[in-house]
Amino acid sequence: MKKESLIQFVDDLKELHISLSDVQLDQFLTYYEMLVEKNKVMNLTAITEFDEVMKKHFVDSLSLVKVCELSGNLSVIDVGTGAGFPGIPLKIAFPDLRLMLLDSLQKRVGFLQEVIAKLNLQNAEAIHGRAEDFAKPGQLRESFDLCVSRAVANLSTLSEYCLPYVKVGGKFISYKSDKVNMEIEGNRTEIEEAEHAISVLGGKLTEQREFTLPYSYIYRNLIVVEKNRPTPKQYPRKAGTAAKKPII
Repeated sequence: MKKESLIQFVDDLKELHISLSDVQLDQFLTYYEMLVEKNKVMNLTAITEFDEVMKKHFVDSLSLVKVCELSGNLSVIDVGTGAGFPGIPLKIAFPDLRLMLLDSLQKRVGFLQEVIAKLNLQNAEAIHGRAEDFAKPGQLRESFDLCVSRAVANLSTLSEYCLPYVKVGGKFISYKSDKVNMEIEGNRTEIEEAEHAISVLGGKLTEQREFTLPYSYIYRNLIVVEKNRPTPKQYPRKAGTAAKKPII
């Protein structure tokens, strides 16, 4: 079953125009094994079946190529990375990326550090902290070409967490598994609610790509925001404020 699922994984990636070496495939297998083993003692993912992890975590993470060119040594931060998605799969498939993984739970960060060491991923680091902490001046503010996040949060809130990390001229890309063009409150959609916040934070929403993962009916949505001016110094606000009082 695992061999068949691995063949399917390779076929899925062909649909994304991604090809992997044997070493890279071994890295994905090792990552899967570490994920499932660690999941026995801490909650990393509700998805543990091999074929589902390959599709819903690994292929999903790599679907970023639909909206972003990943060749070269781009600096990338994955905010709220959890078990390492999308950052670790992106780093395995595109080893020249310079990757920073940020998560608020120390135990998850410890796991990610183990993965980085075991897979011998160069120019990759996992750090512990809240998104608001490292976006301050003198820390990691406006240091990255690309910020990615699969974190579950309203797009307005997520933009306040992520855009401060992006250099002017860079991008923030949010992975969504739901339709952000559906009405939420009144007659406004999540995207319409977020557009003002994105503008305040120095960005502009430039693309929304809806698709299904290869050979499946699994819906996905990538939201692309370009950073066109510095984020005002008052953002992000103190911990918890962005979630409780999104910019509207």
